[in-house]
Amino acid sequence: MDATHIPDLITPAIPVFILTVVAEALWVKKLRDEGRDFAGHTVKDSLASLSMGLGNVFINVVWKFVAFAGYLALYKLTPLRVGSGVLAWVLLFFAEDLCYYWFHRIHHESRFFWASHVVHHSSQHYNLTTALRQTWTPPTSWVFWAPLALLGFSPVMIVVQQSVSLLYQYWIHTEAIDRLPRPLEWLFNTPSHHRVHHASNPRYLDKNYAGILIIWDRLFGTFEPEVEKPIYGLTKNLQTFNPVRIAFHEFASIARDAMKPGPWKQRLGYIFRNPAWKPEAPRSSPPGTPPASEPLRPSA
Repeated sequence: MDATHIPDLITPAIPVFILTVVAEALWVKKLRDEGRDFAGHTVKDSLASLSMGLGNVFINVVWKFVAFAGYLALYKLTPLRVGSGVLAWVLLFFAEDLCYYWFHRIHHESRFFWASHVVHHSSQHYNLTTALRQTWTPPTSWVFWAPLALLGFSPVMIVVQQSVSLLYQYWIHTEAIDRLPRPLEWLFNTPSHHRVHHASNPRYLDKNYAGILIIWDRLFGTFEPEVEKPIYGLTKNLQTFNPVRIAFHEFASIARDAMKPGPWKQRLGYIFRNPAWKPEAPRSSPPGTPPASEPLRPSA
């Protein structure tokens, strides 16, 4: 087993991505012409998403070898071996999906990780091209799947299941599919559930982190059904279609905030705390307190 034999399920699927993007665009246009209230497509937005996707593919040409080597090193360190039979694949299906849930959730709850993931949420549209709007900074994700290698899952199996999850999540990025039968909606991540995740409506923020199975959101209290029309994008949307700015804008914002005068606790808060976190405003002095002779100097 070595990094020269990493299964690649994504690159062969690119022609399918192209065909389905075109088909969806034509179908959604027809539905909009009939009066359906969809965000639809725009040329600039779709081109930006496709550019992000192509950039991700090129970056992963290198990164996938680094990630695989890391899984392989951990796999060789552990005495555990799960095997490669049917039961091992079933266990991996659930274990990898749980890892994805926590990867996804942490990438929303910590600004450092959000800076990488925000790329995927930066479109104000919701269609199959949005699924291709992927990060150019994938190293923030590796650690979330590392436990699978330590548990004795083969690195080849890990990367295959990661690809299966990614391929599954492609088709749920659409407005063209309403709701599936109730048992499927209860168990699986669906277009309806994922529209909620991509919405900026206050009730929808930080909900539905699922990869394939929505059961993790139901279990950990982050599930929200689609009950009002989603408004796609960020709470403060980008006014650009430039792929480089889309890829790195939040890292630049973190750097600006972390350089503001203040204690190290505040600076680290800007980097690692929730993306919406702000330091507490200074408390006003109690009545009768004499004014200070000079402003307090920040500790760092």
